[in-house]
Amino acid sequence: MPGGPSAPAAPAPKPEPAPAPKAARPKKKGRSKLMLLVAAVVVIAGGAYGAGLLMNHSDVPKGTTVLGVDIGGGTRDDAVKKLDDAFGKRVDKPLKLAVGGKTVTLTPENAGLQFDYQATVSEAAHSDYNPVHVVGSLFGQKRVVAPVMPVDEEKLHAALQQAGGGSQAGAGVATDGTIEFKSGKAVPVYGKGGKAVDAEHSAQAVEQAYRALVETGNATPVAVPTTTRQPTVSNAEVDRMMKEFAEPAMSGRVTVQVDAAHSVPFSPQNSLWKFLRVTAVDGKLVDKPDLAALEELYGQAFDGVLITRGNGKKTAVTPEDVYAALRPALMSRTNRVGIIDTNPS
Repeated sequence: MPGGPSAPAAPAPKPEPAPAPKAARPKKKGRSKLMLLVAAVVVIAGGAYGAGLLMNHSDVPKGTTVLGVDIGGGTRDDAVKKLDDAFGKRVDKPLKLAVGGKTVTLTPENAGLQFDYQATVSEAAHSDYNPVHVVGSLFGQKRVVAPVMPVDEEKLHAALQQAGGGSQAGAGVATDGTIEFKSGKAVPVYGKGGKAVDAEHSAQAVEQAYRALVETGNATPVAVPTTTRQPTVSNAEVDRMMKEFAEPAMSGRVTVQVDAAHSVPFSPQNSLWKFLRVTAVDGKLVDKPDLAALEELYGQAFDGVLITRGNGKKTAVTPEDVYAALRPALMSRTNRVGIIDTNPS
């Protein structure tokens, strides 16, 4: 109403309370610990790797083994000596082959089998930076290196073809014709057909057997495939060699000399049979003396004697020189003196 009292004012709105501050998130302690742990592992691993490299500061890394023998931690010469000490008595040990129910032997040298120490050590001497191997060497972990055993395939094949022949062969095993020299006489030995080593299919088994022999020292006979073979040296060839060489050679005393002061006699009973030999070459028999036995027989008889060679140089008498002079006398029944010519040019 006009003139009447005014209406009371409406109360002011109350201000809204400020939002409470958000609580800070707690730090993730686990993550920090994990990072510290990883860092520690990296540091420790790096230290171990460095320590391993330092300890392996040698020609052949520590912990290197060959066929179970530890050769590491030293020089190459040290490693070669360790191999020789461990395997030296085995590398030339004859292999035994089972052929046609019989056991025959095979000489590693004649069969082209060998254990190359130097090449094996060269392979082992390569620096190894593999962290697993370097760190593992600190805890005795071994580094295995395969032995280097090269094979002369041609010699092995030839040796296997001949295996089973000779005096060691038994019944049913093929043998070639030959001539045996005994005190006072030459004896013809005629060949016979029978079982022989199948060279083509036996090589791998023989190579594996040689490695096993070197590793273990055990020469257990290894069975090899066989085939039927006829003699490659005929009876007629044995008869020819008997007539042309063996019988004249053993017919009496023979002398080899430079002069009266340097002269050596040989007799069929006491010496000739000790070095005379024949061997088969492409089905033919040829004389092939045992030069080491010949040299032992004449001893120092030609010491001081020099032969003028084709190049003008003067050198000492060799077993080859002695046999070259002796051979014509061996094949003659009348002229039984062989002269060593000291100036053949």
